[in-house]
Amino acid sequence: AQPGHTQDGGQETSFQWQCVDQPIGKLLFRRFLEGAPQFAAAGALWSEIEAFEQCEDTEREASAKRLRSRFFTPGGSEHCGFLSAAATAPPAG
Repeated sequence: AQPGHTQDGGQETSFQWQCVDQPIGKLLFRRFLEGAPQFAAAGALWSEIEAFEQCEDTEREASAKRLRSRFFTPGGSEHCGFLSAAATAPPAG
């Protein structure tokens, strides 16, 4: 892992450390995303990606299709238009 940014006092201030690695930071950031209408889809996407990472191998293809349809496809129920084309492209091969 790459070291995060530090501020005076040596506290790490990277997004990864504050909002992913630290349980309270993660909880607070997720609540922020889910509570703001303009960020709710991003919060839902994060939750669904974590669920995808935990699902059984036999369920992954169907889960990936649901994710693409819901979040990556224009007109999807929670389309995340802020994602780049590279981020939403289907895997090669």
